[in-house]
Amino acid sequence: MFTGIVEELGRVEHFEGSVLRVAATTVLDGSGLGASIAVNGCCLTLVAQGPGWWEADVSEETVARTGLAGLRPGDPVNLERPVRLADRLGGHLVQGHVDGVGVIVEPVHDLRVRIPGDLLRYVVEKGSITVDGVSLTVVEPLPDGFTVAVIPHTAAVTTLGHKGPGSVVNIEVDVIAKYVERLLGESGR
Repeated sequence: MFTGIVEELGRVEHFEGSVLRVAATTVLDGSGLGASIAVNGCCLTLVAQGPGWWEADVSEETVARTGLAGLRPGDPVNLERPVRLADRLGGHLVQGHVDGVGVIVEPVHDLRVRIPGDLLRYVVEKGSITVDGVSLTVVEPLPDGFTVAVIPHTAAVTTLGHKGPGSVVNIEVDVIAKYVERLLGESGR
């Protein structure tokens, strides 16, 4: 479980076959073999590490459902370690299970993202949404996506400040909304 508060902007060193290597320091503190680290909002498992880098094995399923396939050496990535029970929950509950891929229509600071139609029902005004692992608040739901206001600090310390129109972003909708939908659907049977 994550919060969507990015701890570090890492850099892709390489993505060869199924192995993603990321240059990082902060997220390695307290992380060892088997630790979870979110990369652009996608929960990955640390399988190897060295001074200033770590590696994850990325499954075909993850590549197919996320924007990770487009990563190239030198690309910045948002990194976050899982929340501990004693930590503050500064963003919202984020699983690191990407629901779909969106496309940026308008860049920050008034970020507009187009998303798959099956995710639109989970987007509500003032609701939480995760874009490339960043916890954000929906300003306006749209027929094909949503807008969020990205403050200058967030743009500077995440990948969102580096992305323009046409850029692919990972989207995770609010898990609570999905549970409520499921429960209400089953209660009507």
